[in-house]
Amino acid sequence: MTYLPYGKAAGGSWSVEITPALAGWTYSGLRVADLGGDAASPSTGATSTAVTSPTAVTSPTAVTFSTGEEEMLVLPLSGSCTVTCGGERFELTGRASVFAGPSDFAYIPISTDVTVEGLGRIAFPSARATRRLAPRYVPASEVPVEIRGAGQASRQVNNFCAPGVFECDKLVAVEVLTPGGNWSSYPPHKHDTPNEGEAVLEEIYYFEVADGGLGYQRVYSSERGRIDTLAEVSSGDVVLVPYGYHGPSMAAPGYDLYYLNVLAGPADERSMAFCDDPRHAWIRSSWDGQAIDARLPFGRTS
Repeated sequence: MTYLPYGKAAGGSWSVEITPALAGWTYSGLRVADLGGDAASPSTGATSTAVTSPTAVTSPTAVTFSTGEEEMLVLPLSGSCTVTCGGERFELTGRASVFAGPSDFAYIPISTDVTVEGLGRIAFPSARATRRLAPRYVPASEVPVEIRGAGQASRQVNNFCAPGVFECDKLVAVEVLTPGGNWSSYPPHKHDTPNEGEAVLEEIYYFEVADGGLGYQRVYSSERGRIDTLAEVSSGDVVLVPYGYHGPSMAAPGYDLYYLNVLAGPADERSMAFCDDPRHAWIRSSWDGQAIDARLPFGRTS
C-alpha cells in the first residue's frame, strides 16, 4: 500500500511509524510523536497519548528510546521539546505550526539512547546508516529557504537536511509548502534508476493541511515498475514512493499544503538527483516570465 491515511501508519503509540521493514524497503523511515498538551491528533483533534517503541520508556510528555541502526532528526512540527542524547542536551524552540516558518532541529546518530521531552507534534525522519556522526543542533535561522517554480507552480522548500546543507550518512529530508490552489512536485519526476543525473531513493511524503483541508498526491509507473496512486490527503496522512514518477502534489484552493519529504538510498554520496517525466518536462520552461506567488514565503526568509 502506498497511501496510508491517518491512523493506518500508527504503531504502538506513535501516531506515525514507518520503518524500512514496515515499508518493505531498505533505508527510509519516519516516526511522529504527539507529546501531550496541545499536540492533538492532526485529523481528529483528539488528545494525544504517550509514545512507545520496542524498547521505549514513556510518559505523556516524553519518549525514551535507542536509535539502533537508524540515524534520526528531531524536528518539531508544532510545539517545542528538549533532546538529551550522547551526553548532549538540545533545547528546540520549535514553532506554532509547519506554516510558521522553519524550525530548529537536532541530529541523533546511530546506536544512541535518546530522551525527548516536550509538548507538541514531533517528527523523527530516519534512515538506516553505517557511519556514526556526532549529535548536532541547528537553529532555525540557519535553515535555507528556497522558492521554486512560478505562477501556480510556486512553492517553498525548507532545505534543512538537504545534501550540501547538512551532513548525514544516508538521510535526506526537506519540507515543502504549497499555497492553496498551487501544484508542487511538478513536473512529475522520479528517483529510481541508477544513472548519471538520477539517484535511487526511497521517499516518504508526510502531509499536513491548513484549516482541516485537503490536497491530492499522484504516484505512477516508471520503467522500474507498475504503481498507480491518486490519493486525497489530509493532515497526518502518508504516501510511500518506493519507485515511479511522483507528482503533482496538489493543494486544493483555500487550503495551504505542507509535506515533509524523507529520502534515503544506497549511494555512498547523498543526492536528490531526479529525472522528470519527459512528457511533462517542458513545464519548467513555461515558468519563464511568470511571477512568484505573492503568498510566499511562509515564515522567515533570511
